[in-house]
Amino acid sequence: MIKIDFEKQNGLVPCIVQEEGTKDVLMLAYMNEESLKKTMETGLATYWSRSRNELWIKGETSGHYQHVKQILVDCDEDTILLFVEQEGAACHTGRHSCFYRTMEGEEIE
Repeated sequence: MIKIDFEKQNGLVPCIVQEEGTKDVLMLAYMNEESLKKTMETGLATYWSRSRNELWIKGETSGHYQHVKQILVDCDEDTILLFVEQEGAACHTGRHSCFYRTMEGEEIE
């Protein structure tokens, strides 16, 4: 039986989101116990917004829903990996993925 350790990180665990077909990493979000349950019940990726302090269904306002195809948990049971079918853009900038910038030649501050 898998038991996600939500308490290890103050009730939240990181959730990596990958596109099922391309395997592109789309985004990183956070889940609490309630958002994981809602995701499992509805099949729509539901996260915890740290800035708004509330649940949010990805695509609820933009129409860019994430249909969950598989949920994996890491060996420490404190990180979730979602494989999704992405409608439209995953990034709030309108890009397919939130990971579109490189740091080649950049200084780390």
